[in-house]
Amino acid sequence: MGNEGIVRVRLVYAGPGQVWRRKLRLPAGATVGDALEAGRFAEQVPNREGVLSYGIFGRTCRADHVLADGDRVEIYRPLVFDPMESRRRRAAHRAAIGRATL
Repeated sequence: MGNEGIVRVRLVYAGPGQVWRRKLRLPAGATVGDALEAGRFAEQVPNREGVLSYGIFGRTCRADHVLADGDRVEIYRPLVFDPMESRRRRAAHRAAIGRATL
């Protein structure tokens, strides 16, 4: 007997100070939402922040995305800062330090 009709996936969530992982075996045709429910993510990680988004190997997807065998479902936290604003602040800080040492 093979594994026809079964997809093996991993769920991964990296929160502040914690990494949560689960390996699952789901029926073929299962979605990201099905994996989240089967992995009991909402129960296992109750202190998550905000609305989450999802991805498969770094490419965002929706909860109704059908999974393939071997997929890694990544659960993303919302950004708490604007990456461009953060870069601007670092550049301004480096420039200020450079002027101060002259």
